[in-house]
Amino acid sequence: QVLLVDSGGGLVQAGGSLRLSCAPASGYSMHAVAWYRQAPGKQRDWVASITDDGSTDYANSVKGRFTVSRDDSKNTAWMQMNSLKPEDTAVYSCHTDLYSKDFPGIHVSDVWGQGTQVTVSS
Repeated sequence: QVLLVDSGGGLVQAGGSLRLSCAPASGYSMHAVAWYRQAPGKQRDWVASITDDGSTDYANSVKGRFTVSRDDSKNTAWMQMNSLKPEDTAVYSCHTDLYSKDFPGIHVSDVWGQGTQVTVSS
């Protein structure tokens, strides 16, 4: 069963924009959400986070260009990426812990999306 789906990647020219989405499977809600990225041949790096109450934090490399947000009524988190650069090219994945509002005892920790490819051409 796929518990977390991230989407919205694509091919864009430098200076362009993309918006990534992250949403859990039906019946689950998300705690704090973090976005990571991994470029070919490189380690996975943290990009940005948003807490349950909406506080955000960003890696220096994306600060001022990327914005994370969430709408718990839509059970979705987003990362708006503007002024994209070729060095932003990577597979982007969201990460969270899931819980059930209907069944309080149900938690699933350390859940990753499948990843979405972002390619920025120069």
